[in-house]
Amino acid sequence: MRIKGKSGRKNVFLSYKVWLSSLTGDGAVGETEYQLLKHIAKNKSLKAASDDLGISYRKAWGDLKNAEELLGYQLLEKQRGGKSGGTSIITDKARKLIEAYEALQQTFDDQAEAAFKEFKDKIK
Repeated sequence: MRIKGKSGRKNVFLSYKVWLSSLTGDGAVGETEYQLLKHIAKNKSLKAASDDLGISYRKAWGDLKNAEELLGYQLLEKQRGGKSGGTSIITDKARKLIEAYEALQQTFDDQAEAAFKEFKDKIK
């Protein structure tokens, strides 16, 4: 959360992002893909997940395809439409990816918090 007003040491925050990419920078697995997978696991629908996150279905589908290419394995099992519409479920590897991403993010959060505290102590 940002605080409006004059900036000063008391309202300086550390911001950072964590994502996975290839050596060339192509493809990415980050917060968007993580959230998509979590929402798909809950809703069993890529369309519902993209709607929940406020991104287009085309972008969501493309982001997950890029992630699959980067990782080298399938993240979704899809069943096409029909009367009641299609479904998407995450694979076991996608479930493991979610768990690993959460653990990695927690490690970064813990380390960044400690480093930022040390930084703030030095500039007091």
